[in-house]
Amino acid sequence: MIKTNVHQAKTHLSRLLKAVQKGETVLICRGEIPVARLVAVEPGPNRRPPVGQVTSGSVRWTEDAFAPLTDAELKTWGL
Repeated sequence: MIKTNVHQAKTHLSRLLKAVQKGETVLICRGEIPVARLVAVEPGPNRRPPVGQVTSGSVRWTEDAFAPLTDAELKTWGL
């Protein structure tokens, strides 16, 4: 566990956060009294996949997918 004061925590926050990411716990004290603890959080389930990672199967479509629309379909779309 890393123990530090408020001033040092503000000055070296980036360094302390890197230590927390590596598994350390940081105790921030005002004088000798502990006031806060920095600990890592679990990543949420909604993290985006890395760029280039395949996340689904191939896209498929029917043969008529690109056929011209009928007059009724055009009317439905207001065209």
